[in-house]
Amino acid sequence: MAFVVAIVAVAPLRAEAAHRSEMVSQLLFGETAEIIEGGPLLQTGTFTKIRCSNDGYECWCQSAQLAIIPDEMMMRRSNALMPDHSNPLLLNGAKMQVPFGASLALFQTQQLSLPGLSFKYEGNIFIPGAIPFTPESVKHVAELFMNTPYLWGGRSVFGIDCSGFVQQVYANFNIQLPRDAYQQAEMGTDIGFLAETICGDLAYFDNKEGKITHVGILLDAQTIIHASGRVRIDYIDQAGILNKETGERTHQLRIVKRLV
Repeated sequence: MAFVVAIVAVAPLRAEAAHRSEMVSQLLFGETAEIIEGGPLLQTGTFTKIRCSNDGYECWCQSAQLAIIPDEMMMRRSNALMPDHSNPLLLNGAKMQVPFGASLALFQTQQLSLPGLSFKYEGNIFIPGAIPFTPESVKHVAELFMNTPYLWGGRSVFGIDCSGFVQQVYANFNIQLPRDAYQQAEMGTDIGFLAETICGDLAYFDNKEGKITHVGILLDAQTIIHASGRVRIDYIDQAGILNKETGERTHQLRIVKRLV
């Protein structure tokens, strides 16, 4: 068993071992994964199949965007995260920017050293779970993503999809969710009516075939924050989402869940 860490700000994860393949998720800087199969790391053009540590997602990543980490480093990792929208650090002395929610789990003090690679970070850190899961804190974290462009497979403030948005917000409270909306919908307790919901409950929406294809975070019984075109706040009723700007019915409500 061998483990790797993402060494770029946002590493695209693809369904197949090809640049033209669909991007199904992302690995943020500092996040780790287990190697399943693939080419030698640091070689341009090769791909490695990985299983993501945080959600078990299996996909292909460009090998040069990963670095091998020793088992003992995996054993002593923390859950520290980058706290700001964009966070500067040094890679072998050169500047790079990494997004909110990127991982500092492998850092010892302000340094991370791997074969041929040296990272230095002098900013603040955030420990997931350090703030309570309250309406005020949920709203605060969720609104840090406001107007982030929608990106299929995205998981960062540089571009995000609906389930990636929910996954990242909950991660700040040390709650690990699966990657996809239909997987997330299998968790938690059903809430029968919107009037009974509280901020932080999750609303799921289905398509004409009955498949769950969308998720958002309820701010209250009338409003929802979700990634659709961009991360935005819209109205919601028992039928679904109403676009706040146009009044268009955009998503059909299937179920509401409470996870906390």
